[in-house]
Amino acid sequence: MKKNKVLLVANWKMNPDTYEKADKLFQESVHVASQAKKVKTVLCIPYPWLTDFSHKHQKVVAFGGQDASIEQAGSFTGEVSPKMLTSSGVEYVIIGHSERRALGETDILIAQKVIASLKAGLKVILCLGEKSRDDHGEYLMFLREQIINSLGKIQKRYLKKLIIAYEPVWAIGGGDDEAMKPTDLHEISIFIKKILVEMYGQDSGTSIPILYGGSVSPDNAKDLINLGEVQGLLVGHLSLNSKKFSELLKNIE
Repeated sequence: MKKNKVLLVANWKMNPDTYEKADKLFQESVHVASQAKKVKTVLCIPYPWLTDFSHKHQKVVAFGGQDASIEQAGSFTGEVSPKMLTSSGVEYVIIGHSERRALGETDILIAQKVIASLKAGLKVILCLGEKSRDDHGEYLMFLREQIINSLGKIQKRYLKKLIIAYEPVWAIGGGDDEAMKPTDLHEISIFIKKILVEMYGQDSGTSIPILYGGSVSPDNAKDLINLGEVQGLLVGHLSLNSKKFSELLKNIE
């Protein structure tokens, strides 16, 4: 049986601040990604430069949007539709990132975005994760409700393009000590799969890939994937440092 590539999603967020810096980072990222045969690299680049870069090196890296509207076209100033992304050569889109949720996006809105993006043909990376942990396991109930509500009523035929990115908010942006322990990640991965199986059945539920994000580093990446039993990683600030990004890819390989 052919083993799927590890999925590495690089979320640049609102960085860098100039086209020149972005172009340099893009060229460096493509160079290191071209040397990783066991990893599929997805670059989620800010919208102003996304279309320009997405027409270059598509055989080396894939491209992702950082968000998408629930609408495909119309009088929605400042919005970017899923259809626009697919037309621009974009294959993936991040929906429900914790930073978007912090701005007020609800599970209901996120579910609408997920469905709109899937219908447009995009592969959706749905971000989930609790803000904090407690000793009584209430965070598990929070996570369960977040998964169910953020997925809404997705038809089974769209599930092949769905990816879950587990990003515990408490673990984002720190060092190795703040990252989730691989054994704990494994338990959460099983928990998420269990909910997905309840929603969509054994075959469909277990086939949905799970990524991890939160203080990922070149040192802990391999254990997070192998021991945490996830299918890839979602990284933020680390992807803006081409040297560390290169180390991360080499260690995953």
